[in-house]
Amino acid sequence: MSKNFSTYDLGLATALITLDYKLIKLDKTNPKKVRFVFEEDKKIGQVMVDYWNGKTKLPALTLFNNQKMLKNRIYTDA
Repeated sequence: MSKNFSTYDLGLATALITLDYKLIKLDKTNPKKVRFVFEEDKKIGQVMVDYWNGKTKLPALTLFNNQKMLKNRIYTDA
């Protein structure tokens, strides 16, 4: 059984998608914020630390396109 990793941070979620982590779902049960749920692996904790410490290097265009895609998913009913 796989474990899940979740975050409410759009930037971190965007970075994880850009790094090819699998987004399982967007949890919209709280009307004020969205929880992004990812399939966890043994490296995701270090990816998160690197993100918060500014050590993550990602292609800007891919990052912005992924953020746009996430925002579209947030604001749709699906």
